[in-house]
This record gives sequence, structure tokens and C-alpha cells, in this order.
Amino acid sequence: MNNNKNLFSLIPKIDDLLNNEIVKELLDYMPRTVVVEGVREEVNILREKIRTGEMTEEKIKNCMEDLPNLVKLRAESKLSFHLKKAINATGVVIHTNLGRSLINEEVMNNVFEIATSYSNLEYDLSKGKRGSRYAHLEDIITKITGGESAMVVNNNAAAVMLVLSTIAKEKEVIVSRGELIEIGGSFRIPEVMEQSGAKLVAVGTTNKTHFWDYERAINEETAALLKVHTSNYRVVGFASSVASEELYSLKEEYSIPLIEDLGSGVLLDLSKYGLGHEPTVQDSLNNGIDIVTFSGDKLLGGPQAGIIVGKKEYIEEMKRNPLTRAFRVDKFTLSALEATLKLYLEEETAIEKIPTLNMLTLNEKEINKKAELLYNILKKEIDYEDVNIEIVDDYSEVGGGSLPIEKLPTKCVTISLEELSISSLERELRHLQTPIITRVYKEKMFLDLRTMKEDEFSTVSNGLSYSLKKIKGVL
Repeated sequence: MNNNKNLFSLIPKIDDLLNNEIVKELLDYMPRTVVVEGVREEVNILREKIRTGEMTEEKIKNCMEDLPNLVKLRAESKLSFHLKKAINATGVVIHTNLGRSLINEEVMNNVFEIATSYSNLEYDLSKGKRGSRYAHLEDIITKITGGESAMVVNNNAAAVMLVLSTIAKEKEVIVSRGELIEIGGSFRIPEVMEQSGAKLVAVGTTNKTHFWDYERAINEETAALLKVHTSNYRVVGFASSVASEELYSLKEEYSIPLIEDLGSGVLLDLSKYGLGHEPTVQDSLNNGIDIVTFSGDKLLGGPQAGIIVGKKEYIEEMKRNPLTRAFRVDKFTLSALEATLKLYLEEETAIEKIPTLNMLTLNEKEINKKAELLYNILKKEIDYEDVNIEIVDDYSEVGGGSLPIEKLPTKCVTISLEELSISSLERELRHLQTPIITRVYKEKMFLDLRTMKEDEFSTVSNGLSYSLKKIKGVL
């Protein structure tokens, strides 16, 4: 106990720490209460470690050197935003948990200009009176897709609900059982349909649906045929489905609108870049689909939005639906989506400047170069004999419920520890001021270069160095 008292005496007083140069600098740009709180908490951590016998005199003296910096980190974390930048080292390009698609910097410049100024959000400049916010995107969407008309709501589930509420409320909608998918957050197509007021009529089986299944289900209560693209899974083996172009004859014969939920919203043929074929919005419209819905923040590579494109007569009805008010998008989404769509006017520009498309189409040479650069930085920064760093071949994923069976060859820098659990390092990286999200497999940490930017490498190196010191007990 007396020994503990001696150790407690080595801890500096609160006022002395507040007069430390590093801590004093914090007071220039932080509230004093936050800085004092950070000092007290770090001191209390030291006291607790002494009380439990974790600290020796030598360890405490070593901690004294780092204490001001630990106070700084703690105080800064108290003022940091809850929603923060993270580094995606997982290799999942459209990572739903990490914000899905990244926005191009030029696009964000447009958002900044609109957000920090007044705008013609609902003002018709040509007529000098109130206008519609939906008019800003209609021309660019129809130009790219070839649809007659278009509108945008806040996400694709809202788009599907609005379409069905407008076209099929209290009437029947025929859909294949094999297309009754569950989307993110446990939301399911049948539940979305129920909320829209439409009556679900499921035909066929999970693995097989035939043309005649649809035809037999049509009656005087049928309001629409619905196709749902299974973008987040694939049924293989003894399976078959009816393509949208095959349903065109039923649409024509019975004068029933044909709706397709494409989900991912791809606007380019990605197969020419080595990826699997994914039906484009243009394909659906060319196949006679009356209304197509898709996401703005998946393969399209823009902000979260639900885009509806197709026959003008139906979309004009949707604009008058009371749900439209609840689902409408704000000026941030509109400005970001318009700027993103303009990049699609030239395919090469879209591939180069839309981060999602750029990451998906990165070639082997570019990924190798990034891997070697990160490897060399880490080898220089992390000089521990029990930390192994390697470059290995692996696979990235598209993510976001898109191209589910696609495997993209990639390079990863791996880290393994001889004496410590890799999960402890993974946990520390998640708790950094700029979290680094990795994947762990068989006691190896994988840093996938496909989803990492070169200007993040120094942050990754510093974060790994700091986290290794923490789990080794140096800090």
C-alpha cells in the first residue's frame, strides 16, 4: 500500500498538466471544460492502473512523456463528430455500413456552392414564379436513359412504394416468388408493397417462374406486372425466370403497365471492363418497361436517392401523389446527383471521375503500385520483429447488393502478430480519430488497396503505429 502511495505521488497535479505546453495549446481552440475533463480522465486511468497493480515506477515515468498527447487525443475525441470520416480497407467498394458510394470532389464543389447560397430550388427562372424541384434533373436523366420522363425521391424503396401507390393502390400486382427479395435493414419487397396499398400476387416458385404463371394470374383487378432485379443474390442450378422483354406481350395484350425495380442503377455496360453483365437502365427501357426504379448511391456512384424513369403519364401522376411530399429530396441531393449525372455524358469521364466506377475498374498495374507504396511506408514506420507485413493476392467485392458473385482480383497488405491477437489491433484501429476499417481472416489483417486512397496511407501508417504501441503496453 505504501508503495502504491509512492506511485500515486508521481502523477502530476491537474494544474501542472494544464500548464504543459501541449495542453495549453488546446485551450486556444477548445472549451476549457473539455480540456480539464480530458486531463482528469487520463489521470484517473493512471490512478486505476496503479490501484490494480498494473503500473510500476518505470512504466509511470514512461507514461508521463505521452500523457499530454493522450490528453490532447482524448479532448479532441470529445469534440469530434459522431459521424466521421473512415478509411475503408475492406475491399468492399459499395460498403453500405461505410456510406456506400463516394462522391467526386468536383461534384461536392457544386453541392458547396448550392448549400452556401440561395438557389432556384423551386423557382422557375424563365417564368419568374414558383417552379418544381423535380424539373432540375428530368432533362439529364431522360437524356442519359432515353426515358420519356423522370423524377427523384429519397431512396429506391421510396421510389418503389410511390410507383405502386400511384399505379396499383388497392389493386393487384403480379410478381415472381423468386423476386420477393429482402433489401438492407431487413426491409422486404412484400412489406414495401403492403405499405403502398398494393395487393401482392406471387406467382411461380422460388427457383422457377414461367410465362404462363403471370398470364394465369391476370384478372380485372390486376394493376401492374412487377419485375424485381435480384441484384443482391443469384439463384443457380435448376432455376428459370421470365425476362422483362418476354412480359412485353402480356403488357400489350392486357394494357397492364410493366414496372421494374433494378436496384443497383447501373448506367454503363460494365462487362467491357471485365465485370459481369448487369442490366442497365437503358436495357430495361428498351425492353418495353413502362417504369424503372433504381438507386443513386450504388453502381450509379452518386448520393442516396431513388430514381424513377419511364412513361410521362405515370410519372406526372406520381408527382401529384401525397407521398411525394414525404419522399422528396433536398437541394444537397439534387445538386450532387445532377453533377454526378453530367459526368455520364462522356463514358470515359464517368469511369475516371466517379469514385465507385474508378475503383471497380482499377487494373492490376495500378493496384500493384499502390500495394508496394503502402508496404514500403509500413515497413519503414513499423519496426517490430514480431510484426509481419506482406503483400498478397486476394479478391475485392462490389458490395451494396450489386453483382453478388463478382470477385475482383486485388492486392492486399497483410499484417500478422506473433505474440498478440490480431483482433486487439483491429479493435484499436476502429477507435482511432479517423477509424481504419479492415478485415481479419485466420489471424491476419487484410488492407485491400482497391478501396484505399494514396493520400490515406500516412494516416494508416500513423494509426497502425499508435495502435501497436497501445496493445503492446508502450502507451
